[in-house]
Amino acid sequence: MPEFDQKIQYAIENTRVVRSPKQGLATFGITNIRYFLVTEPCYSGLDCAGDSASETVVREGRVIAERPKIVTPHYLTNMFEGFEHGKEYADFIMRRYGPNEPGLLYRYRNESGGVNIVSGAVDTVVDRLNGVIDAEREALSAIVRGVDEMWDVSLMKLVHDVARNSLQKNVMDLYQHGMLRLDTRGIPQDARTTIEELFKRVGRGQAEPAELKAELDAWGLFDEYEDRFLKLFRQR
Repeated sequence: MPEFDQKIQYAIENTRVVRSPKQGLATFGITNIRYFLVTEPCYSGLDCAGDSASETVVREGRVIAERPKIVTPHYLTNMFEGFEHGKEYADFIMRRYGPNEPGLLYRYRNESGGVNIVSGAVDTVVDRLNGVIDAEREALSAIVRGVDEMWDVSLMKLVHDVARNSLQKNVMDLYQHGMLRLDTRGIPQDARTTIEELFKRVGRGQAEPAELKAELDAWGLFDEYEDRFLKLFRQR
C-alpha cells in the first residue's frame, strides 16, 4: 500500500464520529452542517510539549453539501473543494470501494471557522461541546474526534458517513422524480437538467460560460452542445 494511503487509512481508522447530525442530506437542496473537530495536538508526543494532555485542538466550521448529483467517476476528484487532501481521499475511496461508490455522489465545500487550542483533555472537551449543541438544539451539528495531522481526512470521513446514511432516501427521491434514467449516451437525466439550467443562467448573465464549459467537458458532451455554446457568444 502506498505510504500516503497508509496515512489516510490510519486517519480513517482513528477517527470517530462522536455526534452525528440528526438530519440527513437534503435531496433537492443544500445542507449546511456545523462541525466541531477535536484532536490531540500534533506536538503532544514531543518532549518539549509539557502538559499537552490537558490541551485539545478544536476546529470549528461548516461543511456545505450541495444538492446531490448523479455523477460518473469523472467527478470524483472534484468533489472535495477546500480540502487539502481531497483528491487523494477520493482516489483512495474509489480504489477501496470501486468506481461506483454511492457515498461520493455529493459535492462538498469546507468553510473553516477557525482553530482554537483549549484547556482540557479530548473527552472533557467533547462533553462540553455536547452541552453547547444540546443547549442550542441545532439538528445539523456534529462532533468528530480525529487525527491532528490529517484533520481534513477525519472531516471527510464525517461527510462520507453522512452521505452513506442519507443515500437510501436520496436515491428514492431521485428515482421517483425520474432523475436516475440514462439516455442513449449513458448520461443521467439529472445531468441534462443541470446543463439546461446552466445554459439559461449563462444566457441571463447569472453564470460564467466557463462554468458551463466545465460541466460539458466533465460529461464529455461538448461536441454535442458546441454550436449552442458558441451561439451564446454571438448573442452578446
